Order: sequence, then structure tokens, then C-alpha cells
Amino acid sequence: MPQFNLSDYLQLFVSGVSTGSIYVLIAMGLITIYSVTGVINMAQGEFVMLGAMGAVMLQRLHLPLGVAIAGSVALAMLGGALVYRLTIRPARNAADVTLIIITIGTAIAIRGLALLAWGTASQSLPEFTPGPPVNIWGAVLSRQRLWIMGMAGVVLLALYLFFQGTLLGKAVRACAVNRRAAELAGIDSTAMALLAYTISAALGAVAGIVIAPLTLVSYDMGLALGLKGFVVAIMGSMVNAPAAVIGGVLLGVIESFASGLVSSGLKDALAYVVLFVVLLARTTSLPALFGIHRRMGTPRAATREGTAP
Repeated sequence: MPQFNLSDYLQLFVSGVSTGSIYVLIAMGLITIYSVTGVINMAQGEFVMLGAMGAVMLQRLHLPLGVAIAGSVALAMLGGALVYRLTIRPARNAADVTLIIITIGTAIAIRGLALLAWGTASQSLPEFTPGPPVNIWGAVLSRQRLWIMGMAGVVLLALYLFFQGTLLGKAVRACAVNRRAAELAGIDSTAMALLAYTISAALGAVAGIVIAPLTLVSYDMGLALGLKGFVVAIMGSMVNAPAAVIGGVLLGVIESFASGLVSSGLKDALAYVVLFVVLLARTTSLPALFGIHRRMGTPRAATREGTAP
């Protein structure tokens, strides 16, 4: 095992925080949709891919990088709105399992269309600010990782201000807390659901764009990232945004240390181990796990009347 000093541990930690920031953005999209519509959107990862591929496509048209990024986010938002109108709204009264299957089918369809459009070749996006790595207390980090953390912070702040300080954001929160009561108060829940899908698509696109310069972009990149975002959303009970932020950063740091100290092969496996542990913890108790049974109330499942984003 290689020898590590304090700066190496710091580098692993900061790298983990930047990776976790991507998971947080994806999870926030999942939580926004679930809070308003009660739908677990398994196609969220595909908006990550569309954001990255869209930015690459527009950048190759010799558009300025900033314009390409803004255009890609706008296209992803349009895609999110179309997905809601064409797939979820017509089946809004279907069973939860049916809706999940619809989102899985949507993800497969989007992935297939991306394969036809862009092929299997991996694409690349230039760094936002090219230059040598930045040295932070001995930890050497690429400038793009600083962009990831900064962008995640700005997006989370913007979401907070939107949901807490605007009438439209409060209307979305009202639908998340109690849809029927919001409708009785005159709020159009269908419009709020459409807005939730649009916001979710934008969050996924931003995540894909900021991570694109660090990894090759391909038509199937959204699958693994979407699953990890789902793990983080589950850590936040699908309705608790602050818990998801903490869980996402924690998952990224755990992955980084496991990859750096043990083996890089553990990185992807850890997310699913965490998912198993979280689901197990929510459906049982440690005494029951070790054969010590006692009378317990059944945990109340998260519903549409849960915590607002």
C-alpha cells in the first residue's frame, strides 16, 4: 500500500466533495419531481447525458462555450417538459409501479435516440478555464473540479432562493406539501408538475456539463450517474433536500477514499452497497437484524404530502 501524507488525504477529500456535488445535483432533480408528482424518475440520468452531449454539439458549431452551455441547458429543459407531457401526464392516474416502468422505458428510448444521433464514439468538452492545476494546502486539483463545486453551490443557493423567496417557488412547495390543498387554493398542480420536470432536467444538464471536461462524454454516461443520484435521493428519503446534500457529499468522499486507498474497482460498487444499507435500515432495525424482536410501528412511507424541497 502506498504511503500517504496529509496533502494526499486532503486531495482525496476535495476530489470526493466535487464528485459528490454532481450526485447532489442529480438527486435534487429526482427529489423535485418526486415531491411534486410522486414519481420516481429513473430517466434523470439521461438528462445528464443530454446536457453534456448538447454542450459538445453546440460547441462544435463554434459557438462560445458560455452560449453552448446555456443552449444545452435550455434544450434539456425543453426535453424535460416534453417527457412530462408525452409520458407522465397521460398516465398520471396509473399505479406507482406503472409510472416507474414508464420512466425506465423513457430512459431506454432517450439512450437509443442518443445512440442513433451521436453514435458510440466518446466526445470531449474543453475545460471552462484551461490552465495548470491549483495547489490548495498541498492538494493539487484541476480547475474544473473547482468549477464543479462552485457551480453546485450556486445552483443550490438559486434553488433555495427560488423555493423560499418567489411566489412560483412557493406554489411548487405547496404542491409538494399537499397537492389537493394547493389545488383548492387555486394552484394549477399540472403546471407545477411540468415546472418540476423542467427544473429537474436543468439540474441534470448542469451536472452533465460541468463533469464533461473531466470525463469522456458518451450516449450511455447517464446510466451510472443517474443510479448514483438515485442512491443519494434515497439517502434523503426522496423528499429531504438537506439530507440528500449531506448524503451526496458523503458518498463522493467515501468513493474517493476507497478508490485512492484501496482499489479503484470499489468506486462504483460502493454506491450500491450504500443503497442496500440505507434501504435495509429503513425497512428493519438493528435489533431485528440480529434476531432481537420487539414490537415496532411500521415506518410511514414518504408520500406526496412529505417535506417540500
